[in-house]
Amino acid sequence: MVRSLVFGFLFYVTAALFVTLGLPFLFTPRKWSMAAFKVYARTELWLLKHIAGLDCEVRGLEKLPAPPYLAAVKHQSAWETFALIPLFRDPTLLMKRELFWIPVHGWFSRKFQMIPVDRDKGPAALRNMLRHAKDRAAQEREILIFPEGTRRPPGAPPAYKTGIVLIYKALDLPCVPIALNSGMFWPRRSWYRKPGTVIVEILDPIPPGLPKAEFMSRLQTAIETATDRLMAEATAARKNR
Repeated sequence: MVRSLVFGFLFYVTAALFVTLGLPFLFTPRKWSMAAFKVYARTELWLLKHIAGLDCEVRGLEKLPAPPYLAAVKHQSAWETFALIPLFRDPTLLMKRELFWIPVHGWFSRKFQMIPVDRDKGPAALRNMLRHAKDRAAQEREILIFPEGTRRPPGAPPAYKTGIVLIYKALDLPCVPIALNSGMFWPRRSWYRKPGTVIVEILDPIPPGLPKAEFMSRLQTAIETATDRLMAEATAARKNR
């Protein structure tokens, strides 16, 4: 717990320092700003490993196709909102529109050209989201989406939203399912960071053009099956420590 608290303190201190010292990156080319964001993510991962004892392992990097493509990521924790960024060349995330209103955070979200999602505004908001997604795809960027929309605790029943299907059909791009077990080490609404290894597994891409029902079935089955396996692996590793 002490190590978790120390990490939590340094996590926010370093975030504040990067934001303060990084303000000039609001005025540089976007790729420079994204490179700085990746340095920040790697810094937090280093602190997490060496202070809280929480490492990470990525499997299946060779399965990532050339961008543009969709990456559908299991969402269990705040960990993946920063830790996955260095894995991609030029990622953009779908984010709740309210996050764009937060001072500094919202400024950088616009700088990185993240994609706003406003689930309460109906068809007009959906068209706007798809327009942004098509623009980012035209820039040959990776489009990251959490298909359940919000964090789900480990073991919770899946709750996939239709947004991932709409984007998949509109963009006609391959979709890469990504499973992980971060929630077992970085719980929701807790300062405690459990030591161990977060495993991220990149799964076989789903080709474009599938019928909606088949795509959703393949996506959910792939992510949930792999996630269950990774959680079982983490449980076994914890028992053997």
